[in-house]
Amino acid sequence: MKYTTKDILKFTLPLALGVFLVWYSLSQISIETLIQYFKKANYFYIILGMLFGLLSHLSRAYRWLFQLEPLGYKIKLGNSIMAVLATYLINYTIPRAGEVARASIITNYEKVPFEKVLGTIVAERIADLIMIFLIVVVTLFIQFDFIYSFLIDRFDPLKLFIVALVGILGMLVVFQYIKNGKSKLALRIKTFVNGLIEGALSIFKMKKKWPFIFHTIFIWAMYVLMFYVTSFALPNTSDIPFSAILVGFIAGGLSIAATNGGIGSYPEAIVLAFSLFGYAADPSRAFGWIMWSAQTILIIIFGGLSLILLPVFNRKNQIKEA
Repeated sequence: MKYTTKDILKFTLPLALGVFLVWYSLSQISIETLIQYFKKANYFYIILGMLFGLLSHLSRAYRWLFQLEPLGYKIKLGNSIMAVLATYLINYTIPRAGEVARASIITNYEKVPFEKVLGTIVAERIADLIMIFLIVVVTLFIQFDFIYSFLIDRFDPLKLFIVALVGILGMLVVFQYIKNGKSKLALRIKTFVNGLIEGALSIFKMKKKWPFIFHTIFIWAMYVLMFYVTSFALPNTSDIPFSAILVGFIAGGLSIAATNGGIGSYPEAIVLAFSLFGYAADPSRAFGWIMWSAQTILIIIFGGLSLILLPVFNRKNQIKEA
């Protein structure tokens, strides 16, 4: 198999950025200090947070059954769970490769056509994007006074108005370009946006749409709860307001897309988010490392077990086919 320069960069750039950010993060706090924070942490809350994270993954696997059923496929819940958990582990090696591997696992063991499985995963990601957007909107609503004061204190209101006006006008120009444009770029963007809208609407046409919506909300509630509960592990972050938790959660979530599994970027994103609320860098960075480590250990254990147990779990079917 030949790899293009683009393929190589997709793998090496996030990894290189992650290595640099690990170095940067550890250069901002001594290893001894970080170890002390880990030693003083209350592991009851860390393990409880990991449990909430695991529940979100199990819910995602169960929700997937609702998407495949209308296509005429009833897969085993065990295969769905292990495919989902394996996805997260594989994403630590090559970003977004886990989704392809997840589709391949179900195609291999459940004989569902690859393109149909991948289509359900794309629809699932659309649901996730909607939830992220809603969390951002709720955070902006809760923190409106803080964000407004923050911007006014640091920027000239007239300049902010001009920037906002230029931004709105720019968006209108881009919208008209996409709507009426005939270029390849405009058509690709239009197709992508239409696909997002169609995928989002398809959720409401699903036979089990309400269970799907319930599990979608549950998944993201568990993600937020995992982050919130883990904050009680350190005395320095145990009193942090819920609004700051939401800002930190969003920042941490975005950082995961920047590097493989958020390595290096996650702790620094937490420092940036918590610093807006006046929290010191060291405990914020330590919390970021504890949070990232807990998630990573969870994925390594259950994702690794899933990859090992998948062939064992499906051995009977493979013997019958042979």
